[in-house]
Amino acid sequence: MILHTEVKPYSCNHCQMSFSQPGDLNSHTRIHTGEKPFSCNYCQKCFFKESYLKRHIAIHTREKPFCCNNCQKCFLYKSSLKTHMILHTGVKPYSCNYCQRSFSQPGVLKRHTRIHTGEKPYTCSYCQKSFSRLNSLNKHIVIHIGKKPGEKV
Repeated sequence: MILHTEVKPYSCNHCQMSFSQPGDLNSHTRIHTGEKPFSCNYCQKCFFKESYLKRHIAIHTREKPFCCNNCQKCFLYKSSLKTHMILHTGVKPYSCNYCQRSFSQPGVLKRHTRIHTGEKPYTCSYCQKSFSRLNSLNKHIVIHIGKKPGEKV
């Protein structure tokens, strides 16, 4: 019943947050104490919440539990599947403020907007030339080092 009334009787002693369930308060308190009781058996990385650990373990197991019903492509994160589903609907909810183009993903809109703004956030550490796209910078770096960034010699 507490969930439906939006009453939150469990308050954090460290900040202004309050919660409807004591377990939620306990999880939240770990942010302040730094306690990370859930550790990965593969790499020993530790987490505040068990759900964060479960999501992390999927990286090691290569498990992708969120699958598209239209094309069977699977994803590690539910949010990635949600973004993918927009491709099937044809909906493009992200509109450019400078022109009439619309996009299905916010990151694509952000990259497109750089055409209008001239923003070039990726700078070469060798010659200071700037680029609007990271992949353009990576291709450019080959000029300086003769190999792709991250490529072994």
